[in-house]
Amino acid sequence: MTEQPYPAELTAALNVIGGKWKVPILCELRRSSRRFGELRRLIPGVSEKVLIQQLREMEADGVVSREIFDEVPPRVEYSLTGYGSSLSEALRPLGVWGAAHQRRLAWALEAPGVETRQPRRHRLPVPPTVRRTRKVRRPGADHLGSTGLVPRLA
Repeated sequence: MTEQPYPAELTAALNVIGGKWKVPILCELRRSSRRFGELRRLIPGVSEKVLIQQLREMEADGVVSREIFDEVPPRVEYSLTGYGSSLSEALRPLGVWGAAHQRRLAWALEAPGVETRQPRRHRLPVPPTVRRTRKVRRPGADHLGSTGLVPRLA
């Protein structure tokens, strides 16, 4: 048996919230019960097909309940179960960490004299005292084009 590099419990939790739209759905349902059309309007960019799929997965996991009202036309509302509310509460510390991370990234982009590489979004700054290296062709290198790392001089 191969050993996992991280706990199986973490994998189980991430499987429940994995996907681009599950956390925004959780956030909207935490506020109140919502009809399908409301969710679609409140979560910009989600397609109808994907929203249906994500809601079904969350319902199968016991996080979301689907209530059908006997009316004409039929009305369906989605809400968080108690289990879903506990998941929502468990995500709060992650949100706090995310806010701190955003502040750190904003600081990094505003710090004077700090070199950051683009276009990667989340690159942390390299202190000015750290020099980078570059590849150059060594004089007298063989015909295969061997290169070596030499420090950049400026």
